[in-house]
This record gives sequence, structure tokens and C-alpha cells, in this order.
Amino acid sequence: MKKCILSVIVFLALICTDCSAQESKEKNQSNQQIYNRQPAVAGQFYPADKNELEKMLGNLFSQAETKKKENVLAVISPHAGYVFSGEVAASGFNQIDPEKSYENIFVIASSHRAYYEGASIYYLGNYITPLGEVMVNINLAKKLCDENKVFSYVAKAHISEHSIEVQLPMLQNKMKKDFQIVPIVIGTQSQKVCREMAEILKPYFKKNNLFVISSDFSHYPPYEDANKLDIETAEAIILNNPDEFIKVINDKKNARVPDLSTRACGWTSVLTLLYITENNPDVEYTFIQYMNSGDMDFGDKSRVVGYNSIIVSEKKGSVENTEFRLTNKDKKDLLEIARTTIVEYVSNNEVLKLNAGDYSDNLKVHCGAFVTLNKNHSLRGCIGRFTADEPLYKVVQQMAVASSTQDTRFLPVKNDEINDIEIEISVLTPMKKIESIDEIELGKHGIYIKKGYRSGTFLPQVATETGWTLEEFLGHCARDKAGIGWEGWKDADVYIYEANVFAEEDFEEK
Repeated sequence: MKKCILSVIVFLALICTDCSAQESKEKNQSNQQIYNRQPAVAGQFYPADKNELEKMLGNLFSQAETKKKENVLAVISPHAGYVFSGEVAASGFNQIDPEKSYENIFVIASSHRAYYEGASIYYLGNYITPLGEVMVNINLAKKLCDENKVFSYVAKAHISEHSIEVQLPMLQNKMKKDFQIVPIVIGTQSQKVCREMAEILKPYFKKNNLFVISSDFSHYPPYEDANKLDIETAEAIILNNPDEFIKVINDKKNARVPDLSTRACGWTSVLTLLYITENNPDVEYTFIQYMNSGDMDFGDKSRVVGYNSIIVSEKKGSVENTEFRLTNKDKKDLLEIARTTIVEYVSNNEVLKLNAGDYSDNLKVHCGAFVTLNKNHSLRGCIGRFTADEPLYKVVQQMAVASSTQDTRFLPVKNDEINDIEIEISVLTPMKKIESIDEIELGKHGIYIKKGYRSGTFLPQVATETGWTLEEFLGHCARDKAGIGWEGWKDADVYIYEANVFAEEDFEEK
């Protein structure tokens, strides 16, 4: 009998119930009718008693991962029952500053049971939990709905949806100052609509707001399969590349995993966040913690649900303070990493294992870099990355492999070419958006041009090597790299960055 009761509790904690929340009627100071959204899953996903809930939250936060990053802009958090995902969720919320006064906290979830176009924003009143009332920024919520077709209020989206509700006691327990939310439940599965919503929300993605993205990960595969799948999905998110994330979500190999129904139930919410942050050089994703329901003493390892916590934060203390302090030894080490990696990969299709202890702290800074290959003074390959969530020495190794084998403009480098190839490395500063092209200094600044979904870049040395004028520099980048036409830069976003450029020839004995 006890086993049967426990099974029922576990089932209720893992999935959404049919219990409908009620809306209480009140009036605000302007005498407008207010319909507060009452709890739907209190007593199921988390305790309904205030004291019991506070005690549980205190235990979860004390067991959770401690703070790893400052200036957090977004948290990807699970939404299952607290007995399963509460510690992982608390680890994510532990990363935010409890003393910060946010203008708004956007809580974005994907609907589990109602499907409709766009997303629904609750603006009729506030959310109620056992810990009290969570204020909704009703004016902003209604404004977003009134001004954008993709947003509206759909009653069935909020009545019994648990994925926003379970985030709120976490916030109430963590935040020391009053806050207000914008509760958004996505009902579409259209990537195009997710991108459209992201463009609308992007202006609100700034340091005085917080985004909470509600999503569990794999549903119902066996324990070992979940461990593998959920880390793969997290790694795709951390790349800050929506296309890579979609590729993982739609991976056809999923069909061979028993009982797998989804890689992430809130994938549209995560995708919307990725569309907001893509190509933003000032933010970085960081993995915080992973568990699944099979990790619990009473969890069934034959069918589990996965939980990741991942954060987005402002990128601080990377290249802007350290890049130009690279010593000659640092530069030689990076060039050696690039060459030995290319030799080993081209010869044996293997990537050398690097020992972090062999390198200085400068080479462990997280920053972007390009690796350029020249043969007989002509370009033979060039691939790079503007930002990175990995140390510089690892980025250079990865770009060495990419520039020698994955640059689609050239055939992969062959063994008999290696001795004729010269390696050049460009370590990049963070990008800065400019208002006028007068800010560009030829030879000093690289440019990155973005218009819609298209983008292209030229490293600083391109202007020097070609002798182009400023307009030629911009025109060639817009037409040849971004594909938006010679004058496409005129109504595009233009960014500049600097590069610390060094090559093997700089260290050759003369």
C-alpha cells in the first residue's frame, strides 16, 4: 500500500495534473478588476503549507551549488516537483544577486497542454503562492500584447500550467527586495515565431532585468541514456547557437533511445532565449548543475526526467584586461598548440590532449580567437570564434582543427602541405557596436556586420593587407562575407573589435 501511495506522489510530482487553479477577484487602486491567479500545483509539486515550504526551500538552497558568476541575466531552470528538481533549480537561482532590484523578471515557459499561436502573457492580475503574492507588471504585460500579434492573453494557457508557478517560490525565497514578473507561456512550436518573439523581447534583455527560462530536459529515457542526452543538450545551449540547439533537439538518433519523448519540454522557451542572445559578444552561458529523477532514492531509473540549470551572464574580466598582456612565451605556446594539433589531426585524425598545467593564466582566459593558415603568402584557411566559454588555449586548438579541415572555401589540408603552411593567430577583444563608421580605424579594428540573419566579419589585418579604403573594407565585408550587398552595411548593425595578431614568422631566427 505504501509503495502504491509513493508511486502516485512521484507521478504527480513529475507531470502536470488536471487540477485547475482559480482566479480570485479584487480591485486595484485604479478600481480595475483584478483576477489573481491562484496556485494550481501547491501540495503536489511543492508543499502547500507556508512553513513547510520555507523549510524545504531552505534545505534545497543550502544543498545547492554556490555562486559561480556575477551579473546574471538569465537562468534556465527545471520545473518538476521540488523533491526531484528542486536542488538543480536552487543551484541556478543561487547565481543571482539576492540584493538586486530588478525592474522586471520575465518568466518564460512552454505550454504543456494548450497549443495556440504565439505566446500568452498573463495580465489580469498577480500570481499567488503559499509564500504570498507575486506582483505582475500588468502595464508592460498588456502593452506587449496590445502592440504585438504574437502575444495575447489565452486563459487556458495559465489556469493549470505549472511551469511558471514552480519558479515563483524559488524567487520569493531568494530575492530580498520586491520584484515583479512578466509571465509568458509559449503555445507555438514554430521556430519563426520564436525568433519573432525574441526580437520583441531583446530590448528588455539588459542588466536591470532578469529572464527565467522554465524547462525540464529529456523525458522518460533510461537513466544512462538521460545522462548522455541531457549533457549533449546543455552543451548545445552553451554554444549560444540556435541552429546547433535545434539540430540536437531534432537528432534522428533519438528514435533509438527507448521511451524518449523529448530532449527538452521547454525547447521553444530555450530557443527564444538563444535567439535573443545569439551574436551577442557581451554574454556567456555557463553550466551549473545536472541531475535527473533517477538520482533520487525513490526514483525509477528505467524512466527518468532530466534537469539542467544553466545561466547567462555578462562577460567580464576576459580579453579586455588580459589580452594585450600575452607574453612572447604565451604566443609561442599558442602557435605550437596550433601546429602540433594540425599535424596530429591531419595525419592521424586525432586531437592532442592538452595539459592545462603547462600554460600560463593568460592562456586560461575565456576569449575568442581566429587561426589563419597561409600557403605561399596566399590564404589557405581561416576560422575563428568571437566569444568562448572555454580557455584560450582550447579555443586555439579547436580553431586550428577547423581552419585546416572545415573551411568550406578550401579542400582539407593534406599531409604533404603542412610544412609549407604558415600559421597566424588573432586573439580578439570583445565587440563594440558603433554608431558611426568614423569610429573605425583601418588596421586597428576588425569589423562585424549583422543584418537580420546574415553576418560577416573581416579581421583588422585585412584592411592592411588589401590596402582598401574604409568604404571598400565595409563594402567587401557586406557583399562578400555577409551577403547583403555592397551598401548593405548602411542599414545594418556594425561592430568593431581589436586583435592581438602574431604569426610563426615573428619568432623565426633571422
